[in-house]
Order: sequence, then C-alpha cells, then structure tokens
Amino acid sequence: MMMQSKLMKKLIWVLIAILGASAVGGIALNRGESINALWFVTAALCIYAIAYRFYSAWLAAKVLVLDETRATPAERLENGRDFIPTNKWIVFGHHFAAIAGPGPLVGPTLAAQFGYLPGTLWILFGAVLGGCVQDMVILFMSTRRNGRSLGQMARDEIGPIGGAAALIGTFAIMIILIAVLGLVVVNAMKHSPWATSTVAATIPIAMIVGLYMRHFRVGKVLEASALGVALLLLAVVAGGWVDHSPWLNAIFDHEGLTLAWWVIAYGFAAAIMPVWLLLAPRDYLSTFMKLGTIILLTLAIFALHPEVKMPALTQFVDGTGPIFGGKLFPFVFITIACGAISGFHALISSGTTPKLLTNERDIRMIGYGGMLLESFVAIMALIAATVLEPGVFFAINSPAGVVGKEAADAVALISSWGFPVTVEQMQTLATQMGESTLFARTGGAPSLAVGMASIFGSAFGNGMLAMWYHFAIMFEAIFILTTLDAGTRVGRFMLQDMLGNIWPKMADTSWWPSVLMTSALVVAGWGYFLYIGVIDPNGGVNILWPLFGIANQMLAAIALSVGTGILIKSGKLKFAWVTGAPLVWLVVITSTAAFEKLTSADIRVGFFAAANDMATKLAAGVLPPEKAAVAPQLIFNQHLDAWLTICFVVLLWVVVLDMLRIAVQSYFGKPVLPSSEVPYQARVS
Repeated sequence: MMMQSKLMKKLIWVLIAILGASAVGGIALNRGESINALWFVTAALCIYAIAYRFYSAWLAAKVLVLDETRATPAERLENGRDFIPTNKWIVFGHHFAAIAGPGPLVGPTLAAQFGYLPGTLWILFGAVLGGCVQDMVILFMSTRRNGRSLGQMARDEIGPIGGAAALIGTFAIMIILIAVLGLVVVNAMKHSPWATSTVAATIPIAMIVGLYMRHFRVGKVLEASALGVALLLLAVVAGGWVDHSPWLNAIFDHEGLTLAWWVIAYGFAAAIMPVWLLLAPRDYLSTFMKLGTIILLTLAIFALHPEVKMPALTQFVDGTGPIFGGKLFPFVFITIACGAISGFHALISSGTTPKLLTNERDIRMIGYGGMLLESFVAIMALIAATVLEPGVFFAINSPAGVVGKEAADAVALISSWGFPVTVEQMQTLATQMGESTLFARTGGAPSLAVGMASIFGSAFGNGMLAMWYHFAIMFEAIFILTTLDAGTRVGRFMLQDMLGNIWPKMADTSWWPSVLMTSALVVAGWGYFLYIGVIDPNGGVNILWPLFGIANQMLAAIALSVGTGILIKSGKLKFAWVTGAPLVWLVVITSTAAFEKLTSADIRVGFFAAANDMATKLAAGVLPPEKAAVAPQLIFNQHLDAWLTICFVVLLWVVVLDMLRIAVQSYFGKPVLPSSEVPYQARVS
C-alpha cells in the first residue's frame, strides 16, 4: 500500500513536469496571430510547484540546514517596535507585500513592447533559479546574524573594502528604487480623483486594523482582516462618489508635483511609526487584496480563455521601442526585475522580515514561497497587458514626447508600426474606465489596470468597467505604497548601520534622535529623484526606469556575492554554484546595460547622449518653452544618472572581486574574517 502511494506521488509529479514542459514549449514555439493565456498560467503553476517541492526543500535541508530549535532575533531581541515575534502568516503577508511593489506589475507591462515571449521565459526561470534562491539565502543569513542589513553583513563577512562598497552601494541603490516606486504611484494618481482618494483611504484603514489587533481585539486576526478588506472595498466605491462630487473632486484632483510632496510626507511618517501601527497591518491587508485579486484574475482567465494579442516578438527588439530605448539584450533582464530576481528583495530579507520571524523553518515558505508568489503576479501582469490590442497598449504607454501630444498624431504613428488604433477607440475606452484620457499614461500602471478591468469586465459584467479599473489602480497602489514604506524603513536601518560604525549610538534602532534624523535623510534622498521623474516632460519612466533596473539587478548581484562568500567561508564550496550561477549572469547583464547607457549615441538610451542633445537644442533655442524651462534640470539629471551608473558599476565589481579574494583565501586555508553568525541559543517553548 505504501509502495503504491509513493508510486502514485511520483507519477503525479511526472505528469506535472510533462504538462509544464508542454506549456512552456507551446509558448516558446507559437508563431500564430495569438495564443491562449491558459498556456501561461499552466506553465507557471507547474514550474513553481516543482521548484518549491524539490529545489527549495533541497536548499533548506542540504545547503542552509534550517534549525527550528534555534531562537530567532525576534525572540532574543524583542523591543516592541522593530523586533517582534509575529505569526508566520502575518510575516509572510508583510514580506510578500513589501517585496511585491511595482516591479512585478510595471516591469512585465513595460517589457511587453518586446513581445510576450522574452518576458515570460525570464520571469519563469529567473525566479526559480535566481530570485527565490537570493531571497531565501539572504533571509537565512540575516536571521542567523541578528537581522543585520545586507551591507553590514558584507562588512562583517567579506571585509572593510568590499563591505564599505556594499554598504554605500546598497544604500544609494535603495534611494533610486524607492524614488521609482513613488513615481509610479504618482503617475497613476495624477488628475484622477477616484484613484487618489482610494489610495489615500488605505492609510487610515491600515491604522484602524493595526489598533484593532493591538488594543481592541488582540489576536483576532480574521476579524481584523475582514474589517480591513471590507473598508478597502468601500474605499473603491467611495472613490466613485468622490469623482462625481464637484467639491470632493476638486480636493483630490492634483498635479503630479503636489502628489509627490504628499508621498514624501507619507514616506517619512511611515518610517518612524511603530511597525504594528501601519507597516504590518497594511502589508497583511495588502496581501489579502493582492492574493484575492490574483486568484480572481486567474479564475477569470480560466473561465474566459482570453487570447494574448501581442505578438511573441515585436520589431522593437532592435531597441527602437517607444516606451523605453534599448535592445532586447540586456534590457529585458533589467526592465523585469521583481518577478524574476530583484536586489530590493534582499533588503527586505535582511531588513524587516528577519526581525519578525519566530521560527527558522518558516524561512523556506517566506523566502522561496513569497518570491514564487510574486513571480506569479508578474505572469498575471504580463497577461493583463498583452490581452489588450497592441495599438491600445502602445497608445497608453508611449510618452507624448515620442508619439506626439495630439491624439491624432499619436494614433497615426502607432498605426504606422502595424498596430492599428483610432482616436475614437481611445476616447470610448477612457470613458468606460471613468477617466478623461488614457493617452500617454506612462508608468505601466494605467495600462495594466485597463487590461485587468477588461478581463474582469468580460467575466463579471462590462457595466462596471470604471469600478474594475479603479479597483485595479488601488490594487497596484497598495502594492507600491507597502513597498515604499517598508523600503524607507529598511533604508533607515541601513543608514543607522553605516553611521553606527562611526558613532555606535546611531545604530540603536530604539534611539529617537537617530530614528528621526536617518528617516529624514533617506526620504530627502529618494524625494529628490522622485522630483526628477515628476518634472520630466516624458513622464519620468524613460529616465528613471532603466537606472532603476540596472541598480536593482546590481543590488541583487551584491546580495548574491555576499551569499556566495558566506557559503564558501562556511565550508560549503560545493554548494556555491547555487548563488554563484545567477551571480555571474547578473554581473554580465548589468555591466552590459551600464556600458550601453553610458556609451550609446542613441539619445533614448545613452545618458550622456541625451544630455548633450538637449544642451545643443537649448543653446539653439529650438525647444518649446515648457521644455526649455526644465531643460537645465533635465541635463543635470542625465549627467547625474550617468555618474551614478559609473559608481554602481565600480562598487559592484569591488564587492565581487573582494568576495573572490575571500573565497580563494578560504579555499587555500588562509585566514579570513570570522563568521558573524550568532552562537546557537535554544528557543523557549
């Protein structure tokens, strides 16, 4: 009987493997007019199931050797604000919500300009072999080291040179990442009272839930969750009332710059609040909404069998795409970061999450499983974007500076690419979605919301398209804001660690002067780059997203360098390929992308080329007045982006080379820095 049971299990996994391989093959080989979206869902679910069941279990048992009897930092260092033993599902919710920011939503949407095939393959295989491994390994190593930040672990384990480079690099990159998060949410809310009011409502709702669980109904997680979800849905409905009320409409209808200031203020407040008041309940609620929405979207896809209308490959693989400049290689691998592999995740895995864990056995579920779930979100985002008519997709995502400010000019150019679209078609769509226009709504969020609304509308009724659209905007915004506030808090931890090397008191996360000062510095840093993006006449995406992608993947390379170095020092050289293989790939793609961004003569790719072109036009007086007014700032920003890229490349290679030095010394038995792993201490039952 037992033999039969084992045989049946093996047979099931063989069938899952065959089904997954068939689905991937169908996606890769299809060259018809369209392909059913069910192929994408099937491929993803099969690959994720196999990876989690076998690869993550092997990592947990053989490579990391998780020990559920060992006390975690949350238990040993509990302080009521940052170190708090927390229910594993709430920690999972926090971790997933914090890592799943705009990347898995926006990146696949933007990369769809290359076609559906490159993004799909990178999301699937990049996640199971790279992203999930990074998240799980760094979470484990930080948990074993009192929840130390990535940069501090590099300093402690690799040495002062590589450690200093990692500390500076991770902090600087973090600033860029958070700025892009803010830019995406600002672009989604700009001149949209419905979206703005709904997003604003999520903040007090999260605080109500936090107070409810902390003081009124302690431990009643399901009650609080039901209350929070009900209030979030009410906020979406109320947003419609706001949109149709003249005086409320005026209150929530703002320019991008005004919204940017509000986002900056929110980021500072969120970073200094106790984690139980806003961060944890918001993340937990966000997870409910995210999972619920993704499940609903999956069910709708199974019911409707929608056709993916974007071709497998477009003509823009040559780098001439309207959404962002750059060829398929290497830019698809940096445009899609979260969802495949993202350095930002390493900051969460070595920031807030290890300070909440109550048992090491949960590292597999939270680290590897959380990343798999995010990857599935990316697949859903890719489907939602590519089920749109390609002409509609490009009309929404192409900046006015590329396709023209007038609707007639934009549709004429887009149609000439072989993707027909009309002004009337776009006007009708905007009316259905409850928006004044959908032209040049850059950033990826609006087109994703349109795609999601179209699927939901087809499944549950087209009469509620506007409601579905703004529900999707809220869905995306809570993704983004949860990552923004978690990222700001992690940035504060990182800055405190760095300053603590000079003045130990600054490293005390409970000392209010340090908390306030470091939070203000972090917010001021990313706030400046958010300002850069908001004033950019091309919507900010073309100038910031490539820098975001390069920085993000360089951060992942730094994280994998630290992980590889620690594995080798720990006597696990035979397992070093686990982190070493994705490390090599990331070093190649990031170095290549950085080289192109610095040397390309194409003004839509090269930072210096774009700056020189604008300077020439400004001097010749051929720029329109609105562009001429911001041209000096934009020229400075392009130069700043270029020099930041140079700094990031240098810092990355310093870390990699220092890690290799440590690896060689360890291999030949020469002295290396001692392990900073905290000695074993048994859990208190």
